[in-house]
Amino acid sequence: MPEKTKITSAWQTALTQLDNVAKIMMLTEDVHQLLRNFERILTVSIPIRMDNGSLRVFNGFRVQHNSARGPYKGGVRYHPELTLDDLKALAMEMTWKCSLVGVPFGGAKGGIICNSKTLSKGELERLTRRYTYAIMPIIGIGKDIPAPDVNTNEQIMAWMMDTYSMNNGYCTPGIVTGKPVNIGGSLGRTDATGLGITFTIANAIKSKKMNFKGLKVVIQGYGNVGSTVGKLLSEMGCKIVAVSSSKGGVYNPKGLNHNALMKYYKEHGSFENFPNAESITNASLLELPCDVLVPAAMGNQVTKENADKIRARLIVEGANGPITPEADQILKERKIPVIPDILANAGGVIVSYFEWVQDVQCYFWCEHEVNAKLNNILDRSYEEVFQLSQEKKTNLRTAAMILAVKKVVDAIQVRGLYP
Repeated sequence: MPEKTKITSAWQTALTQLDNVAKIMMLTEDVHQLLRNFERILTVSIPIRMDNGSLRVFNGFRVQHNSARGPYKGGVRYHPELTLDDLKALAMEMTWKCSLVGVPFGGAKGGIICNSKTLSKGELERLTRRYTYAIMPIIGIGKDIPAPDVNTNEQIMAWMMDTYSMNNGYCTPGIVTGKPVNIGGSLGRTDATGLGITFTIANAIKSKKMNFKGLKVVIQGYGNVGSTVGKLLSEMGCKIVAVSSSKGGVYNPKGLNHNALMKYYKEHGSFENFPNAESITNASLLELPCDVLVPAAMGNQVTKENADKIRARLIVEGANGPITPEADQILKERKIPVIPDILANAGGVIVSYFEWVQDVQCYFWCEHEVNAKLNNILDRSYEEVFQLSQEKKTNLRTAAMILAVKKVVDAIQVRGLYP
């Protein structure tokens, strides 16, 4: 499928989900239009000197969706096929994610069109610093707090924090989250998204009165997030039967050993020819029989073309937007429950919020305290979504969207329109 179609679909998915819930909630047209639009979209040119002495200009963006509930929050991604539509979809979703779990932020997203894997460390640093300088007028501790995303990491955040601090005249660790612990990062941040997904799966398993022991789990995208989920679920007694990377995956109905998988991947860069397992594609992995399917790779993986072939008893969205609206409807008719991304993978932004709070207070928590607070928020959020879905006789995604959108609408209405 052409990349343009995928990205357009991601933005259309975001709009469709909002439009559907707007009808259910009977939102007024003025509020609906406010939510469909963005408060600010900044496009910047980023000229940097390459190692060979040539000048190259990159294009970057920062998209700010809604700040009714607080400062903007969202990641920064580096990708050669990044588009504005992609960022708009992700920024809008971030608004709902923060709202749903009670984090007092609005949604944002940013990034640079580049292939970071072809850049030297020096080029990457210069690119990051110039991008930070370009978006400085619209970011700040009380304005917009960036974080890592696809192809960015704690080192990128450290460069962003330092650039902002040098221009601000004093150290400002709270300007970004996801940075190294020794310059104001939070313990527990690295595994937060995967841990949050695991907490959410645990809540779903309990609500369905299923037993963890021997539960068959399939994970598409066994990277930082997916492998954390696999490790934790294995320790809880679940059986990881299939995993994949961008190059394909492996399947063994008797189970796969997490430590062996990680060691093999580190040595070979893929799961191809992993011993005592069948090689499979990312597409066929989705159709395997299992108790829990975790699509934790990219968006638009479950579509109307393969939704009727899914054999999982429960789907938990580890990635952003892995299921299209058409597929969502098919899964609903087939009575396969889906825990939506705005609930399932909210662990990252929750602990990012914790990091921001710790930076602002200059008072830091131990990892146990961070994880306990994360667990409490996700337990409460899942219960609210589950109870509303039962009350409204609807699926979990619709219930989650109703709760998320309502909090934003309430904030808009009580604040009023300026001027």
